Amino acid sequence: MKPHRRKPRQGGERDATELLTTFTTPRDARGHGTGGQNATPEDPESPSRASPGRQVRNDGGRVNRAVAGRHGPARAGRGWAPVLAPLPVYQASTHEIGGVFPLLASSPLPAVGARIGYDAISGGAYYCHPVEHVLRKVCTNPNLAIFGEPGTGKSSTVVAFLLRMMPFGVRTLISGDVKGEYTPLLKALGITPIMLGGGSQARLNALDLGPLASRWESWTPSRQREELDGLLGRWVRLLTALAAAQGYHPSVSDEAVLSAALRHVVGVSHGYSSLTPITIPDVHRELADPRPELWQGMRYASRQQFLDHLRGMTDALGNLINGPLSGLFDAPTNFRLDWNAPAQSMDLSRLRSRGDQAIAVGLTCLGSWSALVTDLQEDGDLRIVLRDEVWRQLGLGLRAVQAVDSELRLSRAERKIQVLVAHKPSDFLSVGASGSKEVAIAKDLLALCSTRVLFAQTTRVADQLAEELALSDKEQEVTTGWCDERPGRALWKIENRTGTKVQTVLSRTERRLFDTNAQLKSRTTQPTGSGRGAS
Repeated sequence: MKPHRRKPRQGGERDATELLTTFTTPRDARGHGTGGQNATPEDPESPSRASPGRQVRNDGGRVNRAVAGRHGPARAGRGWAPVLAPLPVYQASTHEIGGVFPLLASSPLPAVGARIGYDAISGGAYYCHPVEHVLRKVCTNPNLAIFGEPGTGKSSTVVAFLLRMMPFGVRTLISGDVKGEYTPLLKALGITPIMLGGGSQARLNALDLGPLASRWESWTPSRQREELDGLLGRWVRLLTALAAAQGYHPSVSDEAVLSAALRHVVGVSHGYSSLTPITIPDVHRELADPRPELWQGMRYASRQQFLDHLRGMTDALGNLINGPLSGLFDAPTNFRLDWNAPAQSMDLSRLRSRGDQAIAVGLTCLGSWSALVTDLQEDGDLRIVLRDEVWRQLGLGLRAVQAVDSELRLSRAERKIQVLVAHKPSDFLSVGASGSKEVAIAKDLLALCSTRVLFAQTTRVADQLAEELALSDKEQEVTTGWCDERPGRALWKIENRTGTKVQTVLSRTERRLFDTNAQLKSRTTQPTGSGRGAS
């Protein structure tokens, strides 16, 4: 008796009963399958007619039939096909089919570098290695710009990025830790940060020769001239930036005088036999009591005319020697960096009592010095140069902005990853008057940072970010909504690619050491009698 088969519904749809009737063995009235004891020789699914070598499944006597292969039973009318039927393939972005969970696309970035956390859309891990991104043509430069309000997890993410890049051989130089946020990282690695100011005996010469002094005699005259010109250019930019920070605006003639004075005090005005270590007081004395060769060589009519013209520059350098930064950057460097260490830090947290200008000048001196010592390292290692609170340095004026701009442009050639940390994009636009040259250059600094990490912001600041970084409406909503729901959430945007919603994940040890919010909470919850808790 043939099994009863229902007619398919309209439109080709079949219910579960029809599917079971069509694709399973009919059952008799006792609930047993037609296989086994009730199998007949005519039953094609009977074990007696199973092909040799075919597997037979026995499930408690209820099902006893051959297991078909991927192509179905090789019999007429049994759905056998020599080739699997082709499946249609559809391609679309997550923006178009975002509601279909199984088809969500993961991040297209290579899974190499620091594992920051996870992609909140796809759930996949998110990695960041700026140099690999450049090599794989994901972006054009390895620099990062990080924006975020205090308490959004910005510092913890930066520290996690630095720590997780170390296994890849990438070393870090923190060029000015203004708030001491990175000191726990160094102490956890067994490294003592270099403290400047506030009773510290450490001194850093802003005009330090660095590795250049030890390699000078081994270079050819042409190499010596090339390196010397670059060094003097760096020093001139530094000194003019320090003068501009105090209200004096150096002219082209001032820069020419500084270059000539530096050549004399460093000992190469009459040859390239050796170099003499110099400090800012040496340059100040050269300008305050000039040699006849200096003012005559610069075509001044008299010595007094030279003194009158350079008075602003001379007084600006004198303030560095006798002002709030006296004893910090006007003496020979008395420490050595361990280039085999995974990280080094210049801690300026003790300068906060001396005012914002003192911190800005300190950051400028450290920026120039760290650029010199890292440029001349020939060990082939990649390095991260972290510039925290960079807006303070940019506020010193045009020369300071030009110095940062120069370092960002040379990052590819010098195998460095420059990381700029700020609160909001207006920090880059408040460095001068509207429409000024320094503002125009500061705006271009964002273009020199291919990777932008945007933490939670207010609506007003988010509007500025959207305008400066060409964010879409959805990306702007992420910075004001999703990012604000939990610390560590940020929009990671690489140049013109669609931004990725990334949640930073910290281990228990990292939260204890690096999360400033966790540190604040632990201190405020201390018992009153401990002497460390809040009263």
